[in-house]
Amino acid sequence: MDQGKLVIFSAPSGSGKTTLVRHLLTRGLNLEFSISATSRPARGNEEDGKDYYFLSEEDFKARVLAGDFIEWEEVYSGSMYGTLRSEVERIWAQGKIVIFDMDVVGGLNLKSLYGDQALSIFVMPPSIEELEKRLRARETETEDKIRQRLAKARKEIGRSDRFDKILLNKDLETAKVNAEKLIREFIAK
Repeated sequence: MDQGKLVIFSAPSGSGKTTLVRHLLTRGLNLEFSISATSRPARGNEEDGKDYYFLSEEDFKARVLAGDFIEWEEVYSGSMYGTLRSEVERIWAQGKIVIFDMDVVGGLNLKSLYGDQALSIFVMPPSIEELEKRLRARETETEDKIRQRLAKARKEIGRSDRFDKILLNKDLETAKVNAEKLIREFIAK
């Protein structure tokens, strides 16, 4: 199979990686979003096959055993996330570059799997305090979930040096410009 390129955006929850990825998809970069699979229920307006492939915990585990995932992990107890091999193959078959929006462990796993075919970008929040403000502003999380996400964010920030690039998201417009520049340089290689 002809293998293409991958761009991986990872960050703590609330850092702005999803906003950045959505922006980049509109910039004519020949990118296609890799839809992750998850065992967690849909939130808000999320749609199956658009935001995620929503699988039952049993189906998710069966597909892990069948070797259908390139990478997967249990991010929070009972909430598994992963990348289906068929999703990457589907995008490459279209001649496009796969772009991922994923947590830090998943991003590092993909980078180690694909090496120089992949550009891994860690989206750095300006501070833990700012990250907490952003999570609270969403109004989708319980107090307990916010505490869990902040604890996880501290660990994830400690692993940021394992990514190819660190992109500071202090100002969203600046981060958008810098993200696009990183991707254009990677595509040109």
